[in-house]
Amino acid sequence: MSRIFGAVRQNGYVVRDIHAAMKHWIEVMGVGPWYYMDRVKTDWFRHRGEDSAVEMSIALANSGDLQIELIQQRNDAPSLYREFLDAGHEGLQHMSYWSHDYQSLYDKAIGLGYRIGHEGQIGGDKGRFAYFDTQAHPGTIIEISDISGTKGPFFEKVRQAALSWDGTRPIREVGGSRQ
Repeated sequence: MSRIFGAVRQNGYVVRDIHAAMKHWIEVMGVGPWYYMDRVKTDWFRHRGEDSAVEMSIALANSGDLQIELIQQRNDAPSLYREFLDAGHEGLQHMSYWSHDYQSLYDKAIGLGYRIGHEGQIGGDKGRFAYFDTQAHPGTIIEISDISGTKGPFFEKVRQAALSWDGTRPIREVGGSRQ
């Protein structure tokens, strides 16, 4: 438990091949089902204060209450994901803390001297997220995410699916016909 951000709710892995990563988590780790989004549409995205046209695929599953996120960046647009990969890393890149009072948590972090690495919004005003430039070593970037909008119920759906998952339908495309 972080005295600043609360409980870690998600571990985020940046990968070069999201399908291979899902396969590993399904077959080796026994984690699923995975909710896969081939192309995530951001309302806006900024890297180090500059607009960036990042394109990414994301897959989400839970192991207990901990959400596992897999991210594959699909272009060379500036982002902390690209920096992580360009540094020769792959794997755990960030830990995420979720909030129903995002702006207060954001303001608190900025007030404590945290600097934004990248930030954006998905699905409207209550879909903001920020990654703070806190990487002392790979895997230690802090993300905060607003779950007061549509993300919150979706994340709960992913968690509930994992509780009774029997190994069938290991990958469920979001927005596709197999959900």
